[in-house]
Order: sequence, then C-alpha cells, then structure tokens
Amino acid sequence: MGKTYGYVRISSKDQKEDRQVIALKEFGVDAECIFMDKLSGKDFNRPSYKKLMDMLKEGDTLIIKSIDRLGRNYEEIIDQWRRITKEKDVAIVVIDMPLLDTRKKGQDLTGVFIADLVLQILSYVAQTEREMNHQRQKEGIAAAKAKGIRFGRPRKERPEQYERVKKEWLYSHLSARKAGELLGVHHNTFLTWIRSDEECPDKPGVQQLDRTVSG
Repeated sequence: MGKTYGYVRISSKDQKEDRQVIALKEFGVDAECIFMDKLSGKDFNRPSYKKLMDMLKEGDTLIIKSIDRLGRNYEEIIDQWRRITKEKDVAIVVIDMPLLDTRKKGQDLTGVFIADLVLQILSYVAQTEREMNHQRQKEGIAAAKAKGIRFGRPRKERPEQYERVKKEWLYSHLSARKAGELLGVHHNTFLTWIRSDEECPDKPGVQQLDRTVSG
C-alpha cells in the first residue's frame, strides 16, 4: 500500500498556510508527510515540491487543498497532473473539488476518467475565458479609439521654433541631429514629427528623411 502525502504552497511569505495544513490533516495526512513551499508560483523550481516529486512512488497518493496549488495556470497544472498521474502512477485528490480524485477503487477506473475529463473541461473554460477577455479588450480599445481616445505615452508638444527649424532642415541648412538639438529633443523624435506632417510630402527636401543624420 502506498503512502499519502500532502502539498501546500503559499504565494508569498506573508500568507498563512494554516488553512491548507488544517485541511490536509483533517483529510488524514500525517504532519511529517506534508511538504510546503513559501515561494511564488513563478516556476516549479521549488525545493519542497522537487523533493516531494522525487519521493513520490507508484501507488502513492498526493492530497492538495485546491487545484491551483499545482501551478499558476491550467497549462502548468495539466502538465504536472500528467506527470504525477501518468508518469509516476500516483493518485491525486483535490479536497475543494471532489470530482478531482484519481484514486483507483478496485478495478474501477471511472474516478480517473472523470477526474481527467473535469480537468480538461476546466482547462478549456479557462482558455476560452482568456480568449474572450482578450477579444473584449481589443473591442474596447477599438471603440475608445473610434471616440478619439488615445493610448500610450502622450505626444511631446512641438516647440514654438519647430516650424522654423523644420524649414531650415528641409532646405538642407541643418542636419536632423542639429535640428533635434535646437528643439531639445532626440533627432528621431524630430524626424517622426516631420513624417507626421501631412503637408510634408509636397515640400522640398522631404526626400532627405533617409539621409545621414549628421549630414
């Protein structure tokens, strides 16, 4: 008969692990078999988790309070789920979701099948929700732009002497770098202003946009 382990992860050292630990103990997990990481879920290079993965053997059971203890998102969760249940042949029980219980009861594999199915459905729902949020965000931005709302950094105001300096540059009296210095901006900003001027294509010297900056 395999051993039963528990895993607890809290996202920062400020959080309390009591709720998860109490739930695991009430489920029947011995205190010495509970592994805990007080780290972020950025990756799975967590010392206690790695130690637990090394100890898990075929026939063991892993108890967790909630499914998100295995990862930050469902891609990570499914990857760890597959690793534990398929590669190691270890059962998983998620206390907060009774359907996620892969313990074999005799030759009945219904629990394993249902748990895998539920996890796939949860993953699909999460992915669909992410895509819907992304689509709603795009639609919201498009609607805002249609109303004239601008996003990103505010444009720099052009100095009063911009038109005079631009004219000097257009007639090759100034380099773009020198024009930028006179206006107090980077020469790339000056060239961006030039490109954005609707009247610019009709004026002499506009072809010089691609000329050497210091020329």
